[in-house]
Amino acid sequence: MSKLREWIDARFPLTSMWQTHLSQYYVPKNLNFFYHFGSLALLVLVNQIVTGIWLAMSYTPSAEEAFASIEYIMRDVAYGSILRLLHSTGASAFFVVIYLHMFRGLLYGSYQKPRELVWAFGMLIYLTLMAEAFTGYLLPWGQMSYWGAQVIISLFGAVPVVGADLAQWIRGDYVVSGITLNRFFALHVIALPLVIFGLVVLHLLALHEVGSNNPDGVDINKHVDENGKPLDGVAFHPYYTVKDLVGVVVFLAVFCSIVFFFPDMGGYVLEKANFEQANPLKTPEHIAPVWYFTPFYAILRAIPDKFMGVMAMGAAVAVLFVLPWLDRSPVKSMRYKGWPSRIGLLLFCAVFVILGILGVQPLDPLRLVLSRVCTFLYFACFLLMPFYTLMERTKPVPERVTG
Repeated sequence: MSKLREWIDARFPLTSMWQTHLSQYYVPKNLNFFYHFGSLALLVLVNQIVTGIWLAMSYTPSAEEAFASIEYIMRDVAYGSILRLLHSTGASAFFVVIYLHMFRGLLYGSYQKPRELVWAFGMLIYLTLMAEAFTGYLLPWGQMSYWGAQVIISLFGAVPVVGADLAQWIRGDYVVSGITLNRFFALHVIALPLVIFGLVVLHLLALHEVGSNNPDGVDINKHVDENGKPLDGVAFHPYYTVKDLVGVVVFLAVFCSIVFFFPDMGGYVLEKANFEQANPLKTPEHIAPVWYFTPFYAILRAIPDKFMGVMAMGAAVAVLFVLPWLDRSPVKSMRYKGWPSRIGLLLFCAVFVILGILGVQPLDPLRLVLSRVCTFLYFACFLLMPFYTLMERTKPVPERVTG
């Protein structure tokens, strides 16, 4: 084995990569529960790729046969129903993990200097993941898939001058049709996964260049031993690989329990309308996207003007990209920030959840008012951040990690 390793190392940097990114990559020794979600995101990504490949082998991307091919997978393909549920539930699990991963970044200031590029790559992954989920949502060719895609694509028509042509270019037709389904299938299984994979590699390379953050926001490289190893750090392997395995086991237990016993999650993961084949002549009573899009959908509906609603929805995602430059606090972690930052984060989380709930509900006057209030508060949390983070009174940050 040693000779084989030497032969490979002479032609490929296998050992140096192992040492740089695992066995000699030192991370803070006080990483807590929230730091599991980065590795869990990789786990779910692998699940989506593997199950997606197997599903694509039996799926037919045409308007006439797409829905029937899903039924064929569920009923006749060996283990097809499990693979399909692992994939559909995995999409929701992906967003749960990503949202918790982003929450950890907000909680401990993982977007602040020198990790701005790590955050930017992470946000690009999130944006591409939304596109991946949207293109995959049309593939079952059910009622909600069809009409949800019809509504979302029509939003591009609100863009001045080029809107109508842009919407038609995305559809490939005047309405959502088999052509749309075929191009969405190509994007979903080839183009977007390649982009996501590339961004994940860049995200990890940027992270390993500047080092991992920790709940104290302390740079562990300030205090090193005679060998140059951080006193407050441990090697990622074997210490955190073993710890992550515990998180993987717990996650898989919860995930598989949902897949086996509650895969539709009350209609929020697999909507009841999607068990009917797409019918362009029959509009569902209430059209709403999947739960992970609903906060932004609620913002869209809160604005009376269609174009301004689309702009507000886009701005709700875009503002997260500039977060490293909005936060002017001299400390990273919420442990040492003042009350304005804590209230701002708590308000943002509450508003995001409320908007998500409102996004799946039919619109009425009361919900419209609440959506507008929550939209205002959503943007206020970020636009006021340069002022309250600069003026707030912070606590002294320790020199070493506190455990």
